[in-house]
Amino acid sequence: MPFTVESKNEGDFDKIILQDNSTQTSVEIIPGCGAILHAFTVWHNDGFINIIEQYESAADFAANVEVKGLKSCKLSPFACRIKNATYSFGAQQYTLDKYILDGSAIHGLLYDVAFTVTHAGAGNEKAQVVLTYAYQGDNPGYPFRYDCIITYTLKAESALEIVTVIINRDKQIIPMQDGWHPYFTLGKKIDDLQLEFQSKEKILFDDSLVPTGETLPYQEFNSLKQIKDTFFDNCFSLNFATCQPLCVLRDAVQKLQIEIHPDKTYPYLQIYTPPGRNSIAIENLSALPDAFNNGIGLITLTPQSSHVFATIYKITTLK
Repeated sequence: MPFTVESKNEGDFDKIILQDNSTQTSVEIIPGCGAILHAFTVWHNDGFINIIEQYESAADFAANVEVKGLKSCKLSPFACRIKNATYSFGAQQYTLDKYILDGSAIHGLLYDVAFTVTHAGAGNEKAQVVLTYAYQGDNPGYPFRYDCIITYTLKAESALEIVTVIINRDKQIIPMQDGWHPYFTLGKKIDDLQLEFQSKEKILFDDSLVPTGETLPYQEFNSLKQIKDTFFDNCFSLNFATCQPLCVLRDAVQKLQIEIHPDKTYPYLQIYTPPGRNSIAIENLSALPDAFNNGIGLITLTPQSSHVFATIYKITTLK
């Protein structure tokens, strides 16, 4: 069969592996560690290259997921940060307490939970796994029940589609934001790589890294440009009037590139260059940081309604 799905325990991780046997492209997902994307591997230049910066083991994830920047985690029900870890919704004020950094709540509530595999299958055109987490409103800062359903689908030509469906299981309207937090690597310092992303504006932040409400036009990386020593910890609005992919990370020497094809449910791109500069975080966001307070891009779901967020990552070889 061209595509297969396998369950495997390795390095104390319980993995789901999606495989394209015709090209040897594979994807590894760890349901028990926040449904993280652990590897996206292709055969290139007589060797395997994994473009995802990993955790060493499940123990490493459990001990260091926050310290290591929540690499590859699902960001839900909010992304980036909520200033002062507080927000008001429906005439009530809520205070979050899961992961607080410099006074702000960081990256949601599901980044370290165990998801359940609810479907896995493969055929001639794809390999797919569906992971579900039923959040029961057990954090007092977000006492709203909802389902988070993530579908990873590996397709031909080293394309990985990631779709998240959020379903409101509460009896009231709930606020919602969605995001992804992958750290991409091509096996060398990011200074030597080229970056392109189709932005309209840069979102200006205050000292706590939340939006001020102001923006600046930004097209500095609208064509391929070497990253060099550029530091990013910024959010950008994407220009969907241009052609996909809306973001490219390229190694011109290895002739390999990563493409990001978000749909319009992810209108923002957050980019971060971590210390060490061995990888770069390129994050699809449905709304701005601090969206629970500023409301920019915030989605509100009525009881039993749902919302879908989708993006595609592709690894391509240059000629």
